[in-house]
Amino acid sequence: MNEREVKQLLSEILGYQLNDNTKFLLPFYSDYGRNIKLGKNVLISCNVMMADKGGIVISDNVEIGAGCSLLSVDGNQSGPIKIDTGAKLGGNVTVLPNVHIGAQAIIGAGSIITHDVPAGKIISMEGESA
Repeated sequence: MNEREVKQLLSEILGYQLNDNTKFLLPFYSDYGRNIKLGKNVLISCNVMMADKGGIVISDNVEIGAGCSLLSVDGNQSGPIKIDTGAKLGGNVTVLPNVHIGAQAIIGAGSIITHDVPAGKIISMEGESA
C-alpha cells in the first residue's frame, strides 16, 4: 500500500481529508476514529493507538513517537486529549484522559502523562513527571 492509499483510507476512517503534509507510519490503531482531529504537518509513527471516544485534538507540527497510546477513555475516566503546536512525544508515551499538552512541550520516551503539561516543558523518565 502506497502513501496516497494510506492517506485515503485514513481519511475515510477519520471522516475528513488529511492534510498533504500529515504522515502516518503503519500500523495505526483506533477504537473509533471520528473523534480525532489533526492539524498540518503531523507525524504519527508506527504502532500508535488512539482511543478517541472522548476526543483527541492534535495541532500543527506535532510528532508522536512509535508505540504511543493516546487514551481519551480509560476505565471509568473519559475526556479530551489536546496536544498543541510543535509538541513532541517520544516512543511508548501514554497520555491519559483530560490532558492538555502545551505548545513545544517535549515528552520523553516511556512517560505516562496523567496531568496537563505546560507549554515548553520537558518531561523525561529520569527527571520531572506530570
